[in-house]
Amino acid sequence: MARLQLSFLALFSICLLFTSGVFSQTTFTIQNQCNYPVWPALLSNPGAPPLLTTGFLLNPVYYLDVAIPASWSGSLWARTRCATDPTTGQFHCETGDCGTGTIECNGAGGAPPTTLFQVNLGSGGRLDTYEISVVTGFNTPVSVVPFGASGRCPTAGCNTDINAECPTELGLVDNTGETVACMSACTAFGDPVYCCTGAYSTPATCGPTSYSQFFKSACPSAATYAFDGGSFTCASATYTITFCPS
Repeated sequence: MARLQLSFLALFSICLLFTSGVFSQTTFTIQNQCNYPVWPALLSNPGAPPLLTTGFLLNPVYYLDVAIPASWSGSLWARTRCATDPTTGQFHCETGDCGTGTIECNGAGGAPPTTLFQVNLGSGGRLDTYEISVVTGFNTPVSVVPFGASGRCPTAGCNTDINAECPTELGLVDNTGETVACMSACTAFGDPVYCCTGAYSTPATCGPTSYSQFFKSACPSAATYAFDGGSFTCASATYTITFCPS
């Protein structure tokens, strides 16, 4: 029943796109295989077409097909440990929070650390480019499987739940002392040597560190610092984004 209900939502979203005059180039199938709920969030890059939703609840085993306009670029991440304050009515998440006080992010980014899916959809014969980034850190395992014009394209992801292995100095902990996310060294310390800023703002002066290598060993296909690379390409793809892939 859950899958059927979400299919109706997907069809409704697609109908809205066409009636509003926006042509949908592709579909993001967003699914939750975690044993806890997540609240996926989407942020459009400046100049990118707007989306009909920028945040929603996804319970375990549920999925949702989201219609994405042509030439869209932006990012997607999971928010975790979310709740609405019964006194203020404000919605808040312990990781990835948008700061809007609502489930919809409405153009706001997520507070780091977050495991980010970043994509730039090609048009006019250009390829899509996409990656998983833990440059700000990690909060939830995620994988991205694109299916393009020529079949399956390279999978990007950070499948390992590294919160339990996070170095103490990088851990984002809750009020019980549990590590709920793992910050990058840049997020934790703000040091230019880790952030690739100031005197370290070029590939020649900013390279991997012991902290970025920790993330790389757990997430080999993810970008772990500013000049790490990690982008893949695909032609006219649809994307399956899975939180906590098996």
